[in-house]
Amino acid sequence: MAEKIYPYFSEEHEIFRQQVRSFCEEQLAPHADEWEEAGNFPRWVFEKMGELGFLGITYPEKYGGSGCDFWYKVAFAEELPRCQSSGVLLSVLVQTDMCTPAIVTFGSEEQKEEILRPAIQGKKIGAIAVTEPNAGSDVAAIRSTARKDGDYYIINGSKTFITNGSKADWLTLAVKTNPDKGYSGISLFLFPTNTPGFTVTRKLNKLGHRATDTVELSFEDCKVHKKYLLGEEGKGFYAIMHGFQYERLVGAISGMSALKLMLADTINYCKERTAFKTKICAFQANAHKLADLATEIEAAQALVYHCCDMVNRGLNAIKEVSMCKLYVGELAVRAASQCLQLHGGYGYIEEYRICRAYRDVKLGTIGGGSSEIMREIIARMMGLYS
Repeated sequence: MAEKIYPYFSEEHEIFRQQVRSFCEEQLAPHADEWEEAGNFPRWVFEKMGELGFLGITYPEKYGGSGCDFWYKVAFAEELPRCQSSGVLLSVLVQTDMCTPAIVTFGSEEQKEEILRPAIQGKKIGAIAVTEPNAGSDVAAIRSTARKDGDYYIINGSKTFITNGSKADWLTLAVKTNPDKGYSGISLFLFPTNTPGFTVTRKLNKLGHRATDTVELSFEDCKVHKKYLLGEEGKGFYAIMHGFQYERLVGAISGMSALKLMLADTINYCKERTAFKTKICAFQANAHKLADLATEIEAAQALVYHCCDMVNRGLNAIKEVSMCKLYVGELAVRAASQCLQLHGGYGYIEEYRICRAYRDVKLGTIGGGSSEIMREIIARMMGLYS
């Protein structure tokens, strides 16, 4: 019988967890260093995940999904860090939790058949394209436009920091259909990347998450049929905000698992490494530092599972998820710094996993909503500005 590691998980959840763990450890982790060096990874990863049913865990069976409850998604997100590549992890979560949820909620039957089904199968790769050079947290400031022209829209503009952008078959693309209306002028399109006028202009050289592509995109008079408008015109901002709760929570779930692996690696190193004829874990300062980290990680895990429970029960968890993303993201940065310090000089060498982890964790305080934005959301929901 599979071990039941937390009250929310059944035996079936744990059997599924073991399947994900085996796949990540046996088929992905051996390639992690190679993909990190290459700055990308092959499409077969998506195709294999699609075959195993990993890309549509909570999506309707009607479109090729598994129709499972949210705790299966939690188990999946917790095991992904075992692939030993945050870049692969991020790329997969873009597919499962950033660019496809809006299709499930707001898409037409035609869109679900043309794009969602092959995305769940791993045959089409997606990206979400919202951020622009002058519009990050301030989504209303985007300048890319879509002008109606009969049965088509003519799209112009640029996007930046787009993960999966160079290999995507389609984009969940945010543009202004009415530039004068701010938030209510934003619309979403499912943009096919084989559209004439679309260009990947530059691959960005990142601090971390190096195994996946992050790029700048250009749109010059791209002619897209109206059938690719996702939901209603002018309702794009609502759709974007609707998806943030899940994106941020799933990121925190994987972040927690990566934190635990980081701590386990550090404890093992401290038990093996000696200084002054003593294992360095036996120095009280080091032991207390590890004890503090373990305590903070345990507290963060309780917060993550509390948020997961709220989402699984269909409750509004915007404030709690914002707290979760804020706390886990900033804890990861502190923990990585302390764990690297405990590795000494070896922590500065790429062959030790803490070196890569130290570079990767910073994104958790920036991507998907910065720590500053999370604090703003929490403060507003506490009624502090009223």
